[in-house]
Amino acid sequence: MRELVEHLVKELVDNPDEVEVIEEPGDSPDAIYLEIYVADEDKGKIIGKRGRIANAIRAIVRAASEGSDQRAFVEIMS
Repeated sequence: MRELVEHLVKELVDNPDEVEVIEEPGDSPDAIYLEIYVADEDKGKIIGKRGRIANAIRAIVRAASEGSDQRAFVEIMS
């Protein structure tokens, strides 16, 4: 899942070398959190107008995790 998010984000930003996606365990054993770190000037590109890009990334991750036994949550860190 981490690789999917990293690929998506790197395609959207101007500084793909500064993209970092960290996978953290969630509160329950079946949950994981994917934390996205990007350069300051790329944060707007990841969030998008009214959060549309961020919501699209979350929807893709949610759909990709449907068949697995883990739920994935995406957070954009500052």
